[in-house]
This record gives sequence, structure tokens and C-alpha cells, in this order.
Amino acid sequence: MTTTPHPLPGQTAKGIAFLVAGVAVFSVQDLILKLLSGAYPLHQAMLLRSLTAIPFLLFLVHWEGGLRSLVTPGTRAMILRGLVMFAAYTCYYLALAALPMATTVALYFSAPLFITILSVVFLSETVGPRRWIALMAGFAGLLIMVRPGGALFDWAALLPVLSGLTYAISMIAARRLGTSETASALAFWGNAVFLMGAILLSLIFGSGAWEGDAHPSLAFLLRGWVMPTALDLALMMACGIIAAAGLTLLTQAYRVAEASVVTPFEYTGLIWSVLFGWLFWRDWPDGTDWAGIAIITGAGLYILWREARRSA
Repeated sequence: MTTTPHPLPGQTAKGIAFLVAGVAVFSVQDLILKLLSGAYPLHQAMLLRSLTAIPFLLFLVHWEGGLRSLVTPGTRAMILRGLVMFAAYTCYYLALAALPMATTVALYFSAPLFITILSVVFLSETVGPRRWIALMAGFAGLLIMVRPGGALFDWAALLPVLSGLTYAISMIAARRLGTSETASALAFWGNAVFLMGAILLSLIFGSGAWEGDAHPSLAFLLRGWVMPTALDLALMMACGIIAAAGLTLLTQAYRVAEASVVTPFEYTGLIWSVLFGWLFWRDWPDGTDWAGIAIITGAGLYILWREARRSA
């Protein structure tokens, strides 16, 4: 029987650094999309982002497994996973238009809670009583932040939760596909679905026939195409480069270090969201939001820690 060697301490440190950098890079994309959400439609930004990312993703595919890795018996499943990812990120980006960044990111971090439940249903994994308690606490944190029925309730708060759920479904699919498909192939087909989805949304809403005075999330979806300034065009295209760079950093993180060690550092995204929210919009979570953020983060980190111990 052979065992997988543990990475050297230096490699673990590199993995953590790669992941923290990758999360920071993707946080910049969130910032750009929120900045653009008041003047441009989401589908316009997504289309330009996806087109810009293609050459970078093709390079990653060639580097990791060759172009032949794009056409395999699992290609259809990769495309279906791409559709789920499209739903996840569309909900997330629409939420950014209406909610503070910190709130959106914190609610999105419901994903580990959903992953745990779905792993029981679809992967027949066993969850002990402590993780069930952490799950219930995490969902209590969600309710604190969403505030259903309260005067401050905004239905857009449901969007990042839905994003967390659909992202969890895509991660369960990735666990199955990851044994036979490369990470870059999964990313390429995910980007291809993004491009097709953006084209479809542009054909439906791009003329501006559906736009009007509406909720910020709806306006971000229904607004017609707008001729961008040179700066805004550069920002939209930069999202494609950011996506490719972020993917490279995250993939490298999980290559050189154990997932159980680096995954908790995904939560550094909350730091960036709070910082960017305060710097650009003077948004600062109130006491109730901080309580929800703390509970969701604590529950997610505890679940990840218990998963690491169980797998050790």
C-alpha cells in the first residue's frame, strides 16, 4: 500500500500564498463588476470577459493536459457543470449590484454548508453530530443576515445564497469529474458556457427594450448594451485576464499543498470585500451583519476543519 507524501513545509507555505493571491485577484473582479453595475448590463461585461479569457485558458489547457483534454467522454458533463456555474456566478454578480460587497461575499460562503449536505445526499458521505450542529449554526447566521420579513429585507440577499447552493452543486460535480478531467478543461468549458449565456442574454436584453426604473439587480440584468468608455472597456476586458490569472493561482495552490490546509484561506475574500466596500462606497457592516458574518465564517471553518480531520 502506498501513501501520498505530505508536502514539504515550504510547499505548504507556497500553496497558501498562491491561494491568498488568487482570492485577492478574484476580489478585484468583484470590485470592477460592482463599479460597472450602475451603468452597464451584466451580459455585456460577461461577454467581453469571456472573450478575453479564451486565449489564456487555451494556454492553460495546453500547458496542463494538451488540447485533446477538451474533447473526452466527460465533455458533456463538463458543459452541464458549466451551466450550473453560470447560474451560480450570475446570481452572485447580480447580488453585487444591490448589496454591500461584504454582505454578498459572506452569504456566498454558505457554499461549504450546502456542499456538506449535498455530499451526504449524492456522495453517501457520513456527517457526524458536531458538523450537523455547525450546519444549523451556519444557516442561523444566514437568517440573521438575510433578515426575512424584516423592514431591511432585500430579496437580492437570496441571490448569493442561491449562488452558494449552485456553486456547491458544481463542486460536487467537480469531485466526480476531477478524477478524469483536468482543472483547465473544466475552466475552459465553464468559460465557454459563460460566453454562450452572455450572448443569449444579450440577444434578449441587449436592445434595452426591457430596461426601466428597477431594482439594482434587475437593472444590471435588463439594461441594454451601452457604448463603453475606453477605461470601462479596459476594465471589462481585464476581468477576463483576472479570471485566467486567478484560476492559475488557485489551481497551483491546490497542486502544491493539501486542500484541507489551503481551503480555509478562501475566507480571506471577506477581508477584501469589507476593505473595498469601505474604500469605494463607505459601506461598513452593522452589528447584526457582523454577527451573521462571524457565525457563517465560524461554521464554515469548523466544517472544513472537521473534514480535514476525518480525511487524515
